[in-house]
Amino acid sequence: MNYNWQWYRVSDFLLSRTEEGFRMGPLLLGLGVTIKISAVSLVCTLVIGLMTALFRLSNSPVASLLARIYLEIIRNTPLLIQIYLIYYVLGPVLGLERFPAAVLALSLFQGAYASEIIRSGILSVDRGQTEAARSLGLNKGLAYRLVILPQALRTILPPLTSQAISLIKDSALVSTIAIYDLVMNANALVAETFLTFEIWFLVALLYLMITISLSLFVAYLEKRVRYR
Repeated sequence: MNYNWQWYRVSDFLLSRTEEGFRMGPLLLGLGVTIKISAVSLVCTLVIGLMTALFRLSNSPVASLLARIYLEIIRNTPLLIQIYLIYYVLGPVLGLERFPAAVLALSLFQGAYASEIIRSGILSVDRGQTEAARSLGLNKGLAYRLVILPQALRTILPPLTSQAISLIKDSALVSTIAIYDLVMNANALVAETFLTFEIWFLVALLYLMITISLSLFVAYLEKRVRYR
């Protein structure tokens, strides 16, 4: 392939120097948006996942049924379709802007998978732990918070990390609703400069840096939790 590589031009897409000092380029600005969306969505994912897991484990048939319906709908439809429906259909009704619509779509999608991870972790805790908590006079909420969930955390951290990495990669789809994240800005730069390979290699490297950093951080947390 006779391609004229021009790596010397890509540095300005990350950081450029002006008379006032250094200025972030389009890719770094887009990376900031990607990290922000991913971070907010991850928090919402954990909340939705925990609530859905508790609904699945609930003795209430209504709560269990609602959780099952949510899981079946989310897991059997593509994320891209969900983003479109939430932004173009629910967005005008609920007054959702692009950012909250993207966060809602990512959180609902990833929350469905996170709920099964959390539910499996809770079920892996010995039943005797629950009975011991009850014998100490703890109600169900305190038993979960003080006894069950801390033990389940050791089991669910690795798969939840994989789910978080999946969320970061899936966040690239929010560019389809004109959010200027890393992928959207990369597309604009490719159209403007025709540096297709250089830009997409750089984008892949930036995603790799985020996901590896997250994996290393969770590995550190996992060691701390394991030896407590």
